[in-house]
Amino acid sequence: MAEILTATRSHDVALQGAVLLYGRSPGDFSYATAHRVESEAGRPVIGAGTPLNRQALIHAVRQVAEASLPKGEYLTPNVLSISPTAVTWWCEAAHRRVFFQCKELGECNSVVPHPALVFQASHSGFRVFAVPGEDRPVPGTVLHEPPYFNTWDHGKICIGSAHVPKQIDVASIDGWEAGFFNSAFTHPNHGGQRVTYARGPYAFWRDMLDGKFREFPQQVLIPMKRTLADLIAGKLDK
Repeated sequence: MAEILTATRSHDVALQGAVLLYGRSPGDFSYATAHRVESEAGRPVIGAGTPLNRQALIHAVRQVAEASLPKGEYLTPNVLSISPTAVTWWCEAAHRRVFFQCKELGECNSVVPHPALVFQASHSGFRVFAVPGEDRPVPGTVLHEPPYFNTWDHGKICIGSAHVPKQIDVASIDGWEAGFFNSAFTHPNHGGQRVTYARGPYAFWRDMLDGKFREFPQQVLIPMKRTLADLIAGKLDK
């Protein structure tokens, strides 16, 4: 049974109804009914039910999900979007340390310039994208391929043995970033090209580690056919 709570004030909630889910086996739901909950002798009692169609069920779950979002949480300027299932934020271009552990580059680390980045932690995974320039991204900002090893298409990050938070919220952003930047890059993943560089990704990162670029070379970034608005709306895998 899943309870639906209706709040009149932020600290004044009461049990209003219930949704009963039916299926042939545990976790296999194929039918739902909605029930009013009434009080009898001071105890809640589930009343008769009515069939719940798909749209009404989605509406009820969405209301509960939205009500569960953090209340009164301070959102720092780097936060771009927060929803019941994802947090999206921006990192300004900066010099940060990177770690490598691969045959072609050896075991090494160095502080190098990074482009501005957009991260998203969500129930469907962890993603990173590059964005050119120094301005805070807006919905129409075009996302660019992340110029990093250990990333898949659509910005997905191969977490591997990285230590990342279990929570997906604003308070955990630093932990997600640390999980990415403090992990060793081992190899370019299969998929699309991540950087435009004449001698390939290994040569690019060797030159970066050797200090060839004082600032991140924006010309190596590869634009995607997606925007920040697409990422926030969950359209990247569609």
